[in-house]
Amino acid sequence: MAKKTTKTRGLGRGLSALMSDVAQDGTENVGTKRADLVVPIEQVHPNPDQPRRTFDEDALKELATSVAEKGIIQPIIVRRQGNSESYEIVAGERRWRAAQIAKLHEVPILIRDYDDTEVLEIAIIENIQRSDLNPVDEAAGYRQLMDKFGHTQEKLATALGKSRSHIANVMRLLTLPEEVQGYLVSGTLSAGHARALIGKDNAVELAREVIQRKLSVRDTESLAKKGPAIKKRSVSGAPVPKDADTVQIENELTASLGMKVTIDHKAGDNGGKLAISYKSLDQLDDLLRTLSGG
Repeated sequence: MAKKTTKTRGLGRGLSALMSDVAQDGTENVGTKRADLVVPIEQVHPNPDQPRRTFDEDALKELATSVAEKGIIQPIIVRRQGNSESYEIVAGERRWRAAQIAKLHEVPILIRDYDDTEVLEIAIIENIQRSDLNPVDEAAGYRQLMDKFGHTQEKLATALGKSRSHIANVMRLLTLPEEVQGYLVSGTLSAGHARALIGKDNAVELAREVIQRKLSVRDTESLAKKGPAIKKRSVSGAPVPKDADTVQIENELTASLGMKVTIDHKAGDNGGKLAISYKSLDQLDDLLRTLSGG
């Protein structure tokens, strides 16, 4: 009897070898391979442990239109489920879903003998290849590949076709506070904004000011260097309220001039600032006439 060779795990097989089976979902004209089989679509099933749970419906419909016209050019990567004629998807679930929408009866497959560890590794790689991936999920994918499978940044850069500096910069985003990472995930902050906040003890406060003031990346970098705007605070940390007399004077001047008037009078000081806001040049002319006695 022939001796069965010991099967190597994903890292032993080589990251580049695994990458060769993971096409960027939706770009089916790149690295097209010949299918091993064409099977009824009902014999192919998604991986229940697939980390990706959500699929953009509009993008799926767009892919389904392409699939309906041209078919599935890039075969779906699968592995056998036991000895049955049933297959579990390793990579290409979007294509399988699009094929269902397009009402295809058969799909092309490539059969691979991957173990559970290798399937997880490929699932992470495939997710990193998504065009709609947010920076935090991308960074988490790199971190998983390094922590779970021992890959280095250099090895990831070579296999994924990215620069080492890109991977390093993206992974640094994971050092940001959870709230700031949440702004990245939602798209409220860009990766450029977030990178300017890395290493800042007051990153959350800075991020909130960037969002409130709608600052550019360059302005965010400047803000990070000098710190957030200092607001007058009481000992307890709450904003110091204006006294009633100051508020009354503001309201009277605003009503008299027809323009917003604010007074900044420091307690215990004889001086302060008075600001008048005008909405048009006509209002400015009226103000000048009033001040000049015209």
